[in-house]
Amino acid sequence: MKTKYDEAIRFFNMKRWDTALQAFLQVDAGGYGPEEKAELAYYLGLCYTKLERFNDALLYLEQVVSANAETLRTCQCRLTLAYIYMSTGRPKMAEFELDRLVKGGFQSAQIHTMLGFSAWLQKHYKLAIECYERALRLDANNATAMNCLGYILADTGENVRRGLELCRMAVEKRPNSAAYMDSLGWAHYKCGELTEARFWLRRALDLAPRQREISGHMKTLVDEAS
Repeated sequence: MKTKYDEAIRFFNMKRWDTALQAFLQVDAGGYGPEEKAELAYYLGLCYTKLERFNDALLYLEQVVSANAETLRTCQCRLTLAYIYMSTGRPKMAEFELDRLVKGGFQSAQIHTMLGFSAWLQKHYKLAIECYERALRLDANNATAMNCLGYILADTGENVRRGLELCRMAVEKRPNSAAYMDSLGWAHYKCGELTEARFWLRRALDLAPRQREISGHMKTLVDEAS
């Protein structure tokens, strides 16, 4: 006989986040031990994250990491906490969670890419470049790290031509990404290649017409050309 918990897991695996959440909330955890309660908190935190109910997610994810057991589940919770903190404009707190992972011996391109993004949000550009370089050393095919590093190198003028090449490689890996097209267009702009910049920024804007950063880049290009 299936329990409410089994049902919740089934909905979770089907990515029916709201239905899974309601099922998890109905689980009677009265007889659960610490490990079982931590697992339930883990799934509740992930469901709330998927539904972008970040304050509720933090409540449950913090319960897992507070147990001080550096398991893969705790690692996932710290990554999720970092994502929430960056999504809600708290990059310093995201950096704290990611640093804990690195100090705990967890190394991945994803972690260093997120550290790079956290540094970029805080305008620590040289640190961001170092983090993205480290991510690419761990995974040379990581399109996110390629795009982000390429954008920073071009935008800051640190190495515009290398930035352009990295952005081009990222678009080749994910040809339908408006964000990557925007980075490539902006890199062309920084190289003074306005025709190519217009082409890629227009494609990005067609895919994501409400994205402010893309609109801002296109406006800069149009104002300069007029």
